[in-house]
This record gives sequence, C-alpha cells and structure tokens, in this order.
Amino acid sequence: MASVAANSRNDAPPAGADLIEWYYAQGYSDGFPLVPPTPQKIAAIIAALGGDAQQPVCRVPPRWGSLTREVLAINMVMAGCLPEYAPVVEAAMLALTAQPFNLNGVQATTHMASPLLIVNGPVRTQIGMNAGCNVFGSGNRANATIGRAIRLMLLNVGGGWPGLLDKSTLGHPGKYTYCIAENEEQSPFAPYHVEKGYKADDSSVFVLAAEPPHSVTNHFANDPEGILDSICSAMSTICNNNAVSGGHCAVVLGLEHAQTIAKHGWKRHDIRHYLWAHSGNLWKDLYCGERYGKVYNRTLPVWYKREPDARTPIVPSPDNIHVFVAGGEAGRFSAFIPGWGRMSSPVLRALGGAAPAGGGAQCVDGTCYL
Repeated sequence: MASVAANSRNDAPPAGADLIEWYYAQGYSDGFPLVPPTPQKIAAIIAALGGDAQQPVCRVPPRWGSLTREVLAINMVMAGCLPEYAPVVEAAMLALTAQPFNLNGVQATTHMASPLLIVNGPVRTQIGMNAGCNVFGSGNRANATIGRAIRLMLLNVGGGWPGLLDKSTLGHPGKYTYCIAENEEQSPFAPYHVEKGYKADDSSVFVLAAEPPHSVTNHFANDPEGILDSICSAMSTICNNNAVSGGHCAVVLGLEHAQTIAKHGWKRHDIRHYLWAHSGNLWKDLYCGERYGKVYNRTLPVWYKREPDARTPIVPSPDNIHVFVAGGEAGRFSAFIPGWGRMSSPVLRALGGAAPAGGGAQCVDGTCYL
C-alpha cells in the first residue's frame, strides 16, 4: 500500500482530479472518504503541537514507519480532526508505541483486538468529547475523528492493512474508531487517572488492546453484589481472550449502576477485587473436560492450577481489571471489555508527559504509567 508517511511531499494529485477518489486510489483511506489535507489545515495542527513539522513523534509498527508532526497532522486532517485535538492524538500515539503495549503484535494478530482509547481530565470538555449518552456510538466529532486519526496512522504509517500485515480473522467496528471519555462529572468515584496517581487537572490517555464492549444488563439489583454478579457472569465466558490468555480487561460502569454501587460505600478497589474474586471458570470447562486431550496452556501464569476443578481467574489480579464510569443518565447497563491477553499491557500517559505523583515512568502489575 502507498504510505502517507513516505509520500506526504512526493505525490501530488493531477490537476482537476477528484481528490476523494484519488486518495482511495492511493490506498490512504480506512474505507471512508478522507478530508483533503490542505496546507492551511496541516499547518494549524503542527502549530498546535508546538511547530517543527519534521520533529519525530514515534515509529509505528509493524512496518516501523516514522511518524513526524507533519505526517500526524496530515492523518488528523484526513480523519476530520480539529487542531485542538492534536495533543490527545499525539499522547495516544506515544502510549500505543510504548514497548509494554506491543503494538506490533496488536497490529498483526489474527485476534480481533483493536486499541481502545479512554481520555480523562479537563481536555475532555475543552475539546467537546462525549462521555455520556451513546458514548461508544456515533454523533460526536472529537470521539469519532480522534479514534479515526489513530487508525489512519496505524494503516498509513504502521502498514497495518487488512490482509497484508493485519491478519485479523474477523476484526471489529472499533478498528474504524474506538475512543471515549470518562464521565467524571457524573461519576460517584474519583476519575480513573486520579486513582492512578495523577492530579485532577492533569489530562491523560489510557490505551488497551480490546475486544468490542459486551453489554451487561441488570435492571433489578439494588446492591453492589447483585450488579457486579451480572458483570462477573459476562466476564466468565469461556471464549473471550482473557479467559484463555490472561492479561488485562476493562469494565465501563453505566451511571445508574455506578451510583447504586457507590451509595453503599464501595470504591473502585472494592469493585475490582469483587469482580476478580467472583469471576472465572473451572479448568475443565475451558477445555471441554479434556475430551480433545490434556491442555496445559503456557499463555496463562504458571501459578494457575491445571486441574479439572481448579478455578481459572479471568485475569491474574484485581489490578488487571480497569474500571471506568461512562454513559448516559438512563438505563441500568454496563459493559465488559475483554483485552487481547498477556501479549499486551495497557498504558496510561498524561498529555505533555507529566508524571504521576511519586515519580516518573513506572510499570505496576503490567500497566505502564508514563
């Protein structure tokens, strides 16, 4: 495929060309029409990043293309982004290309995993992100185009084209755009990034290689245990990647569920520990009672018991469950979002590279804080 990274200055459409069709022909698109990246729009984004068009941002696997500020700006314009989104997009690309995330593997896997981006802090409201009703759906320019810009860079700079270097058997719609914000204003809990050591006035991005959201419906429970048991049920399928590969996962609590849980004095750490303790499967159920032969499964931690009636946790520890609050005011729904497995670790990064309280970059329980 042609590369925006390689051809941002060398290729020019012929006079009078239909630009939308020309971009399709060059192989720049994710399947949707692209916004023509005019010099003025590109310059505005480069200025929002601090200038210096040729300054390197990162290298994007699996082709390891060089992402400069100019190339980042071109892909942002093509995705429909406004200049004020630039710091979020840049931080997301730095998080995705941090070594613990293993973007090379995420880009090339046969699994359906796609990078999920969750934004915290003041930047959410400054750029008009949606954290409420239909948070995973359509209708918000910032959510849609930030996620799309990331995907265009994974395609055009990283070379993750379906059937070439992207070998995903099925994929999922999040491979167009998969970007939300946490609903901090209506959440009864401290924001995710604050719980992890950042200040409330820091803005941050969290990235997780993830399956699509799995809906959790519970319209009857009026206590934490009842709501969380429903989420445990969604987590405890034998076919999501966490069940057989460990790693990390996310839970997005809808507002009604979160408020009911908080009313009983529960905090995020209580939620994580309950979900970890009460989800999981019996080893024999994961592998059909060994009817196809004895399975050891080296992708799971060595301390898991490989015995028929042993409990196999969904993830190795409560800290591998990442809890957020998002969505609209009405409806007793939440979502479980399985991760890719132990092959990738989520990354939490502040815009501008600010460190969490107590130090600089660190990795705890497989999550990298930058």
